[in-house]
Amino acid sequence: MDFTFTEEQQAALEAAKAVFAGVAPDSVPSPALTAGTVADDFDRALWARLADTDLLSLLLDAEYGGAGLDAIALCLVLREAGKVLARVPLLESTAAAVTVQTYAGPELKEDLLARAGRGEVVLTVAANGRTGHDPAELAVTARQDGDTWVLDGVQTAIPWAHTADFTVVPAHVTGPDTSDEQSDSIAPGRAVLALVPRGADGAVLGEQISTTGERLGELRLESVRIAARDVIDAEGAWEWLRELLVTGTCALALGLGAGVLRMTSDYTSKREQFGFPVATFQAVAVQAADRYIDLRAMEATLWQAAWRISTGAGGALPASADVAVAKIWASEGVRRVVQTAQHLHGGFGADTDYPLHRYHAWAKQLELSLGPAAAHEEALGDLLAAHPLA
Repeated sequence: MDFTFTEEQQAALEAAKAVFAGVAPDSVPSPALTAGTVADDFDRALWARLADTDLLSLLLDAEYGGAGLDAIALCLVLREAGKVLARVPLLESTAAAVTVQTYAGPELKEDLLARAGRGEVVLTVAANGRTGHDPAELAVTARQDGDTWVLDGVQTAIPWAHTADFTVVPAHVTGPDTSDEQSDSIAPGRAVLALVPRGADGAVLGEQISTTGERLGELRLESVRIAARDVIDAEGAWEWLRELLVTGTCALALGLGAGVLRMTSDYTSKREQFGFPVATFQAVAVQAADRYIDLRAMEATLWQAAWRISTGAGGALPASADVAVAKIWASEGVRRVVQTAQHLHGGFGADTDYPLHRYHAWAKQLELSLGPAAAHEEALGDLLAAHPLA
């Protein structure tokens, strides 16, 4: 593998740095400090700037107005977003759109992708749940009924659900309507992805609040009918989408950790005790060095996972193993980084006029999103059992 970024990937990175340069990381206070107050919407102005610089269409093909880049380019952009806690559904909308491009039918692609790349349509994904790829573990069921699919079930903790135009809902197939035996029916037990529009009949969206102070959605589906063209039934689509989401979450965690370590370095270089900057004290320097090692491990495992997804390169284990390793390091590493930062900042780190408390809340959210380290260790163990190494 070669982790040297291409000119196109570097160009995407530079564009992202320019867009996120003026973003303040403390625009939404922690809900613990505001009696539960949350943001009503994501940062629409930032979303418009991302669209204007073609960063929303980064992974889309040229025919849909995109640059045709890969998961590595997306992760470079997400890393910059994580540094400033950018409040936009960049990961979810991009991952959903490229999944539509890769696996959906031509009618859905033509209707959706160009608009998503321009930021006119916002997508999110109901990806909360176990880390395994067994469709039977999905919380929503789907059955075919003529030229529609019928969805039932409950999905919780959906990011951006109240403002997204469509929520991509993974569901396990329970079998076709017995009154309409179709030769092309999807076999029960498979996973499909249904694009559920906001406000669909039978879909009730409840209010939840994340650790970061953002609104989450609890989506209750009661016999919700979705047209067949809006359901992706290609084998492997859900697994691929989830792996991209997990890898993107690792990129956000890496950016957040890098931003926090920089804040900590700046603070300890200026804060003096006994006439010397505390950064020169051995105990402080060792802790900072340990967190730098964490970030380097997070970075190496992230690019390994993104490279496997982007290239489809083979290996002793499926790409999902590298994704699991990346998430294990991201979850544990970002937690250690913010804990050390809080410790080295002392009481100043708890000052709500200083953004460190926001980074701490986001780190906890990213640590647990799409499965904590322990869940991915379990998934990795299952992969090792199924694919013994020589």
